[in-house]
Amino acid sequence: MPQSPVFASSPQVIPATLSRWLLGAGLASLLLRFWIALTFPITGDEAFFYWWGVYPDWGYSDHPPMVGWLIALMRASLGDSIASIRLPVVLLPLGLGAALWWALKPVDRVRAAWAVLFLWLAPLNWLNTLVTTDTPLVFWSVLSVALLMRAEQRVRLDRAAYGLYALSGVFLGCAFLSKYFSVVLGLTYLVYFGLYRRERLAGLAMLVACALPGPAINIAYNLSHGWSNIMFNVYNRNEGAAFEWRKPLLYVGMMAYLITPAALWLGWRYRGALARAASSQRLLACLVVVPLLFFMLLSAKKVIGLHWVLSFYPFGFAYLAFALPADRLKACAKGLAVFAGLHVLVVAGLYLTTLDTWREAKLYPQIVRSIRTAEIVQQASSHGTVLMADSYTAASIYGFERRQYMPVFGVGKFHARQDDMLVDFSLYQGKTLRIITPDKPAPENYKPYFDDIAVLDFVQDGVRFYLVEGRGFNYPAYRTGILGEAYRQFYNIPTWLPMTGCPFCERYCAQVRCPR
Repeated sequence: MPQSPVFASSPQVIPATLSRWLLGAGLASLLLRFWIALTFPITGDEAFFYWWGVYPDWGYSDHPPMVGWLIALMRASLGDSIASIRLPVVLLPLGLGAALWWALKPVDRVRAAWAVLFLWLAPLNWLNTLVTTDTPLVFWSVLSVALLMRAEQRVRLDRAAYGLYALSGVFLGCAFLSKYFSVVLGLTYLVYFGLYRRERLAGLAMLVACALPGPAINIAYNLSHGWSNIMFNVYNRNEGAAFEWRKPLLYVGMMAYLITPAALWLGWRYRGALARAASSQRLLACLVVVPLLFFMLLSAKKVIGLHWVLSFYPFGFAYLAFALPADRLKACAKGLAVFAGLHVLVVAGLYLTTLDTWREAKLYPQIVRSIRTAEIVQQASSHGTVLMADSYTAASIYGFERRQYMPVFGVGKFHARQDDMLVDFSLYQGKTLRIITPDKPAPENYKPYFDDIAVLDFVQDGVRFYLVEGRGFNYPAYRTGILGEAYRQFYNIPTWLPMTGCPFCERYCAQVRCPR
């Protein structure tokens, strides 16, 4: 029976030393992630996504719904705590390692084990305990790729192969419901099949068909919610984007860090071996090269965030494990271990510090806000007043501490417009509001929206916080001044996009699409 043109089978026994490395790296990194997850204060992004889990929906303002569903599941099953909502990302590297092993072991068991070890030794997989939209994206993406690899390993396009292609598509659809970066994975599949596997286009068709429910759900949500995902990801966040040399240079520097110095050096030294491996590991090569080039092109105008590339991160280590000479794999693992160890030492040093250590740091006010959240909320609260904040990050963190959603007073930014869907400011007509702000406020910016205002302040661990107490909230003025400006900035929805609903517009002008 002929072998697949993409893979060659190699049954082998994993050396005991490698098994011990895997056990040690997997267990030690798991314990460190658990420790960080239990002790590190909630971040602004996590607190913001937390509310997506409190109010599950088919979508949200910035992104598709998967992380909200994940947090809702964790809250329902394990309780409403930071440890509960962070558990999926704590366990994520174990799941990714298992998926890589399952996908690659029929090719070469030993090199598949090295691939898992390289991944588990990467510093990010020791330190990352923050649940974000990337958590489900990475999981579903790697699972989709693992199933595609197993489908490609089948010599015949039989029922089992079609089943694997179908499941790969289902999980690609789940990745799409996590974040739009899954489109890059879909593009990688198209490049791979177009270049190397045109005889299996029927398998690709099955994959695509089974992925379509994900985009269909997202499109239906956007139709009924003013195309909020499109407005955020395509329009609002890209206004003013222009070429700057620093952007591609930052991307190159970031990728050098993520690859790690040891892997980067060995990859360069054995670049010939890496190039030759592309002929036998075509899918892995595409999973490395296509995203690298895509984000390089995008970096001409956008600053590429570290988290943007995480769903392709595991495949780089897998490719390295299959491309490097066998006698250099241990050297690569040692280099990764040393680099990870340096990160662990830094984290240990940070945990030995106190608040006073950071008193002169620029970030000290934000550190106080994260560590002393309960005390700040207690000082700011007053019976009979509605507590708000002037930014989404602060509001999310304070709200998480109170387990009560906190609105944002003001226009805000293009990020985090979920507030527009959850908050009806007309309900606060005539009430007294207290708005927490880290900077001394200008009273004239608030006077139009209240009968009377007062500026108060309090000190927490040496940091002064301010309160704007507005009595007699004037919703009609707020609607005209603040909500009107938010509409002009963030709801310039293209007329060619059909709409069946828009929560903000319906509240602002009582129509699905407000007249301009």
